[in-house]
Amino acid sequence: MTATTRAAPPATARRGSFRILPAIELAVLALLLVVPFLLADRPELITLLTNVVILSLLALSFDLCWGFSGIMSFGQALFFGVAGYGVALVGRDLEFSQLWATLPLAMLAGGALAAILAAFLLLGRKAPTSIFVAFGTLTGAYAAERLVAGWQYVGAGNGLSAIKLMAFGEYEFVEGLDFYAVALTALVLVYAASRMLVRSQLGLVLAGIRQNEERLAFFGYRVQVFKALVFSLAGMVAGLSGALYSYHQGFTGPSNLGPGLSTTAVIYCLFGGSGTLIGPVIGTVAIEVLSYVLADIDAIRQFWPVLLGLVLLLVVTFQPTGLLGLAVSARERIGTYGARKAAR
Repeated sequence: MTATTRAAPPATARRGSFRILPAIELAVLALLLVVPFLLADRPELITLLTNVVILSLLALSFDLCWGFSGIMSFGQALFFGVAGYGVALVGRDLEFSQLWATLPLAMLAGGALAAILAAFLLLGRKAPTSIFVAFGTLTGAYAAERLVAGWQYVGAGNGLSAIKLMAFGEYEFVEGLDFYAVALTALVLVYAASRMLVRSQLGLVLAGIRQNEERLAFFGYRVQVFKALVFSLAGMVAGLSGALYSYHQGFTGPSNLGPGLSTTAVIYCLFGGSGTLIGPVIGTVAIEVLSYVLADIDAIRQFWPVLLGLVLLLVVTFQPTGLLGLAVSARERIGTYGARKAAR
């Protein structure tokens, strides 16, 4: 008598059950938690790391647009800068900088402005092309930069300096571990909310938009409305980033809402890996740390931006999925839905 035995699943199936992205997310979180304490005697590096965390929020806002919704936005700095100017003016004119009110206000300003822009660019009778949206957001950022550069009330080309310190009650946050803790908390909360969003039913719709927008529209989904919603949420994230950046730097200027910073956010995301959420964070860390290291080398001080540009060009050209593409498969990056059939 022979016994019937179930065949073991193939090795490829066993390997496919292990997901790399969660491990990378935990590793990045652990580094962001531990490294500041290792650098406690280097305040300039704590300042750099805080800037990295804040700019990661801006890169994350672009990833929500492009990586998950197919919106090529060159205007994320518009929401970033407007929120930064907003908290600076509230501090200057109203002598108020309580984070429990100003940070939500910055998010509201960024989200409202993004919703207005989305109404013009995304909610027309005909579905807009990616080029139209890209140039529309780029034009908005450029126009805002030119506007504030000539507006004396907001400091014109000199910007606004000596911004009132962010406070909670009587306590004021200055550069250092305390401000870093606030920035990292904001990043973790926004990241967790974004992760819940992309794994929700709305995220399933966004996945359909990425795969075949025309087919989803044929099934009756109002694709542009979903895009406008995510675009507005991304504006809120950019607004939060802009407020924290202004408080941390103690300054905000026209360049904070222009095409230059918007393009930088695009590079952060593409370099790390779009459509992954953690990719933009890794891209921001890599580019900012690399910039700091190269700028500190005397032998290449005059032309380090060229070297950095070549590195970015090589990665984007030969590794379109970014740094994460070296470790994360396309299947895991894009995601799968529905139960898999059991191996026989």
